[in-house]
Amino acid sequence: MVSRSIFTAEGATLAKTFGTVMAYLAGKLKLAAGLGAVLILASNLLVGDTLAQTATTETVAKEIMGGIERVGGAALEVFEPAVEGGLHGFFELLDKQKFVFLLLALAIGYPLGKVRLGGISLGSTAGTLLTGIAIAIIAKLGFDITYKIPGLVSTVFLLLFMYALGLKVGPQFFTGLRSGGLAFVVIGIVVWALNWIIAFGGVKLVGLDAGFAPGIISGSYTITAVIGVATSALQSGAYTPPQGISADQIGANIAAGYAISYILSSVGIILLIRYLPQIFGRNAVADAKEAEEAMSGGATEAVPGAAGSLTLGFSPLDIRAYRVEHDEVAGKTIKQLFERYPHAPVLRVVRDGTVIEPAENPTIQKGDVIAVRSDVDKLILGGQEKIGPEVDDPTARDIALEAADLRIGSRDMGGKTLEELGKLVGFGLQLKALFRQGQQLPVGPKTVIEFGDVARIVGPEWAIQRAAKLVGGRAILATTVTEVMYMAIAMAVGYLVGIISVSIAGIPFALGTSAGCLLAGIFVSYFRSRNPEFGGPVDEGARSFLQDVGLNMFVAVLAANVGPKVIDSFQGMTVIWIAIIGTLAALVPPFVAFVIGIKVFKLNSIIAAGATTGARNSTPGLNAIVAESNSAVAAVPYPVTYAMTTVLALIGGYLAMILS
Repeated sequence: MVSRSIFTAEGATLAKTFGTVMAYLAGKLKLAAGLGAVLILASNLLVGDTLAQTATTETVAKEIMGGIERVGGAALEVFEPAVEGGLHGFFELLDKQKFVFLLLALAIGYPLGKVRLGGISLGSTAGTLLTGIAIAIIAKLGFDITYKIPGLVSTVFLLLFMYALGLKVGPQFFTGLRSGGLAFVVIGIVVWALNWIIAFGGVKLVGLDAGFAPGIISGSYTITAVIGVATSALQSGAYTPPQGISADQIGANIAAGYAISYILSSVGIILLIRYLPQIFGRNAVADAKEAEEAMSGGATEAVPGAAGSLTLGFSPLDIRAYRVEHDEVAGKTIKQLFERYPHAPVLRVVRDGTVIEPAENPTIQKGDVIAVRSDVDKLILGGQEKIGPEVDDPTARDIALEAADLRIGSRDMGGKTLEELGKLVGFGLQLKALFRQGQQLPVGPKTVIEFGDVARIVGPEWAIQRAAKLVGGRAILATTVTEVMYMAIAMAVGYLVGIISVSIAGIPFALGTSAGCLLAGIFVSYFRSRNPEFGGPVDEGARSFLQDVGLNMFVAVLAANVGPKVIDSFQGMTVIWIAIIGTLAALVPPFVAFVIGIKVFKLNSIIAAGATTGARNSTPGLNAIVAESNSAVAAVPYPVTYAMTTVLALIGGYLAMILS
């Protein structure tokens, strides 16, 4: 029987109040009113109170319900226009609750972007942009409602996107420039320069208004962020609209140029890249096999600090448990066994059901169950022979393994070979990769370690922390969470650098806040690849979310503000000129760059196609050549030219805006 002493007066009051509220709700909703009464009665019986005390709780309950009704009334006032006004009320609601507009644009734009026609899809960004523009145009033309969302909202989301993008391309941006060679650099510059000349020169030639040039650059390059830097130049005052045209109209021109050229370039580049080798008489499959042979033995691991760098991945090693019965193991300490069998370390000892961690260097006794991690073949062939029968002991085998990056922080370790270092600190650990100045090194027993090298190791956390202490470094695990602080500092620095303006020949030039945050992300990830302790690894899910949602929320704000004015841009020959200039800017540069790659630099056709599609920032184009060649080798040069031209395209879009 439960003692009444455990129930406090406060608990009784709470229970009675809850019961009265339930009764009140039940009465309002015409339900079983007895439910609340039962709860009140139960609470009173538990504390030995009388039913008369419910008067106080009824008062409290009525006050609570009065508050609920007031809140409900306020909520109804918010939705009342939509309820009473039909479609007109719905668009009024989107005007009053602008956050709902943004979410609606994303909710419709994302699935719209996935719709495929003939193997081609818009993508989430174009889908969101078109959805937002459509909603804004309908509101304006049908109900004379003009949406206006504060620019600060778009700025915040754009800067988050740019920083996340910088984190992604940073490690490849510098290391790729060194390893890719002059050919990749030239291909990237050719694609970017020709695209800018065709787009900007074409707009000037046919006399289109300001804003169309950066919009066409953005769409033909399929880099939506160019819209951001162009808009930034407009908002910051680096570009002043001429008389007779408003900033909103220029923004509408940017969006119109982007929307038309984006669709045409997305379709055209896939077809062009896929058939480029065939156009020049090359066999895509045969060239891909040749390139694979030439490039075998390259880096296999992501650089420190990069997305996905600390995933465990596949390993030929496994953990198996054995009951010790042979003298070859019994009577030996963990350290002695490691020195004798360095490739089969003991990770756990279980004695009479109690776990003994190897860090304590216990002496193995007969009857102990030990967990050994090694190559599966070696364990199958030698485990039972040298140790004893294999057992299925979950306590012994349930060992959590971690991947970590560990910087060699002690100068005393410099000059040692991996074999020597392994005997000192490698107990229980597997070396996955070794990096020097952000470059993965081939490893062997005689590989010499230098101060500042980064070792990627796998093992139980206690072994990782032991190794970190011995080499004078700090283990960076996948669970390390310090990114927000570094992001805030880096973005603040990038933002301040971006607002610095320099006048040249009377024209104000500034990097722009968005480009500043992009470079901040690049430098953070680049520095982190050499110093993994600087902020720890980046969670790819978080980075991808910032990049994806940041860009698309920015685009949704842009659509809301300029949507009604887009229709003003489609006058006379405007649409036709945008289509012509956008298509030429999208397809002519990669074609010329491919010819330079195979004729001047004698590149393999698949490598040239990969570098070209990277320079055009076209992932669908990369997928096309991969499918045509039955090989992923085209992806090798892709990040080099992609990273380089991403930055160049943003600078070009900014220049196209301020030179308008």
